[in-house]
Amino acid sequence: MKIKELSMRTGVSLRSLRYYESKNLLVVRRLENSYREYDDSAVERVKNIQLYLSLGLTTDEIAEIIECPVGIGRGRPLCRAAYALYQAKLAAITRQITLLQQVQQELRTRIQDFVEAEGEIR
Repeated sequence: MKIKELSMRTGVSLRSLRYYESKNLLVVRRLENSYREYDDSAVERVKNIQLYLSLGLTTDEIAEIIECPVGIGRGRPLCRAAYALYQAKLAAITRQITLLQQVQQELRTRIQDFVEAEGEIR
């Protein structure tokens, strides 16, 4: 399929697809007329890239683990790099959540201070 069809099937912009190609996340075959041609597996690959991006991974991190299978219990080997990266991302997100909860509590305290001092501000 051509890049435009891949874009339509995945909802990812042409620019992003070209960027993924430049980062070696997508394998593309060039036709004689220099057009890009992707096989059907590119759709799933782009969806995986999008999933990893939504998890907060960078394209460089994705490049390190994209070939790693997911699902340990299905007879597929565990990719140590992916496992370590997932653990690091989870720890970072947990720290962010803790910080946001602290900020939330501080805002609640300040709002309560206003209410107690002056009544609700409208």
